[in-house]
Amino acid sequence: MRNALVIGASGGIGAAVAAALTSRSVDVVPLSRRADGMDLTEAASVERVMAGLSGPFDLILIATGVLASAGCRPEKSLAEIDAGAMARVMAINAIGPALILRHVPRLLPRRGRSVVAVLTARLGSIGDNALGGWYSYRASKAAANQIVRTSAIEIGRRHKDAIVVALHPGTVATTFTKDYPGHRKVAPELAAANLLGVIEGLTAEDNGGFRDWEGNAVQW
Repeated sequence: MRNALVIGASGGIGAAVAAALTSRSVDVVPLSRRADGMDLTEAASVERVMAGLSGPFDLILIATGVLASAGCRPEKSLAEIDAGAMARVMAINAIGPALILRHVPRLLPRRGRSVVAVLTARLGSIGDNALGGWYSYRASKAAANQIVRTSAIEIGRRHKDAIVVALHPGTVATTFTKDYPGHRKVAPELAAANLLGVIEGLTAEDNGGFRDWEGNAVQW
């Protein structure tokens, strides 16, 4: 791996992955809302930033997302659903990655292995949902999973060696999860090492797949 694009590089996981890649002498281009002004809720903002990039990149990681809209918490019941809050979560977690993926084909090498990894979540699995709740987050990540799966098919037609996957990073100790102390969390540095280990082990057969931080398949 020589060149990587990390989107969401100011977040806990994205920053840790960018640092880990840099330590391995990978040339990393980090992008974030904080540093580059890329707002996933604004199509023009995504277009401006992504259009300014030129590849090719061996790895493109999309490590963006929110648990809930600002000032809100994930819904525990149907009665808590708010249209505006849900729309914002969908915009960031599903539509935003889709807008980024529009630019990905031209940023990949035409030949040779490349990986496009989108961080989604096990909570986006429909088959694995036994607890309910978290309507906006679950729905947005399920939508993101479908976007990844569909884009893998399209990208694979022109880039035969590309591997496009959805990855569940586990519960990581970041500002993203600070309000949920009951969960077992791993440090961002360990999460980054786990994810890169999975990415390095991917093969062509994994294109369009959904895997967790241990490399295990997650049901859709």
